[in-house]
Amino acid sequence: MIDLAATVAQRPVVLDGGLGTLLEARGNDVTSALWSARVLRDDPDEVRAAHAEFVAAGAEVVITASYQLNVGGSIPDAEVETLLRRSVSLAREAGDVVVAASVGPIGALRADGSEYTGDYGLSVAELRALHRRRLLILADAGADVLAIETIPSPLEVEALALELAELGLPAFVSVSADSTGFAAVESRAEALRTAASVPNVLAVGVNCCAPATVTAALAEAPDVPLVAYPNTGERWDAATRTWHGSAAPLADEVPSWVAAGARLVGGCCRSTPADIAAIAAAVR
Repeated sequence: MIDLAATVAQRPVVLDGGLGTLLEARGNDVTSALWSARVLRDDPDEVRAAHAEFVAAGAEVVITASYQLNVGGSIPDAEVETLLRRSVSLAREAGDVVVAASVGPIGALRADGSEYTGDYGLSVAELRALHRRRLLILADAGADVLAIETIPSPLEVEALALELAELGLPAFVSVSADSTGFAAVESRAEALRTAASVPNVLAVGVNCCAPATVTAALAEAPDVPLVAYPNTGERWDAATRTWHGSAAPLADEVPSWVAAGARLVGGCCRSTPADIAAIAAAVR
């Protein structure tokens, strides 16, 4: 397993792709509000196998199936803790790779589209409290790094940055570049600077966005290792829970992302092991 902090200072590292997309392609139902966490609960062997497919394709970092999981939802808190720990152990079994524990936004638990707006009506203190227990569990479960991903607003980035500073575990922080929560001028750049100011944050950047928005978003980031793992260009309709449009080859954009400073590069929703293999080849 690579030393992630040391490696991103030297070269780009390949992340995995869309776990839910691959689980669905393997015949699993991911249409519920739990997405891939439903498979984590009911068929963990499928999650392990999906992680292994991404590793075989060239992923050096595997992101766990914990994005939608948090206490206070429809699953009892004790079971949530069990599943969070399981998500880390399954990723660990996929190969000799870095295990990044996925921490999605509060909107992911709500499954109401607010993960694309950050419009929760909550204060920084309330957001910190809602994230804290999950962060502690994932850190205790043995994750190598925390993948703070698809964060849709400056307020939630601030809350998570404060929690990460106290926790001390290595992390990377990625915002949703297309979120309306960053509509204000300079708000996304400020959020990335806030995240990068935490000593244990290894990289900052964007995910779960259109590939065409990545380069401009990275240009707003501070001079630190950057993260880029967008969707494949299709558009998600949160009301109908369906994708629309056509996919774009992510690997074609990788050279420009790396030139902009990206050191963690992969795919998010709709990206497959084939996409990750192409990205790994582009990185090499």
